[in-house]
Amino acid sequence: MRRHLGSTTEAMVQAVCVFCGSSPGADPAYREEAAALGRLLAESGKTLVYGGGSVGLMGVLADAALAHGGKVIGVIPQSLVDREVGHSTLTDLRVVGSMHERKAMMADLADGFLALPGGIGTLEEFFEIWTWGQLGLHRKPFGLLDVEGFYQPMLAFLDCLVEQRFVKPEHRAMLIVARQPVTLLAAMEVYTPPPVPKWINQEST
Repeated sequence: MRRHLGSTTEAMVQAVCVFCGSSPGADPAYREEAAALGRLLAESGKTLVYGGGSVGLMGVLADAALAHGGKVIGVIPQSLVDREVGHSTLTDLRVVGSMHERKAMMADLADGFLALPGGIGTLEEFFEIWTWGQLGLHRKPFGLLDVEGFYQPMLAFLDCLVEQRFVKPEHRAMLIVARQPVTLLAAMEVYTPPPVPKWINQEST
């Protein structure tokens, strides 16, 4: 059984998995908040778990954590190492065979998850973690760092999914959203998952 299955949040969130873009994005605020998050994780004594890249917000995040004495674990597929995008000075760089292995290992290593601004890959990773939480496969906190309102259009769409009865209100409420890293991490520490995981019956199909 992998660590993310059936785990709880009884202990403090010591290792945080961060999903974020391999691009720096258009707004300098994205880089600033990625650096602020990396520094905060290091100064809080928390381990950063991320995708192992050296470019974009991924690189900014890791560099900031390392610069402030933090522990950083990167998990990256061999195919991306071959493209020379792997970070060479991490505390621990784990090279795996596929994207599926990468996501599974990051989930195993982390006590909580958050997403900075990013693209399709960031969203795919984050929504998979949310899906696992909704199904009761883990009980770990997860949230969005909503830098400069980056995630507001998506949050509005999620509310639409609730209105259209594709997402239950209690599952929408699982998502933590904050504008500042310190606020988001504090909320993750006191996260309480829904008591009953998602199930499917004739009425919900």
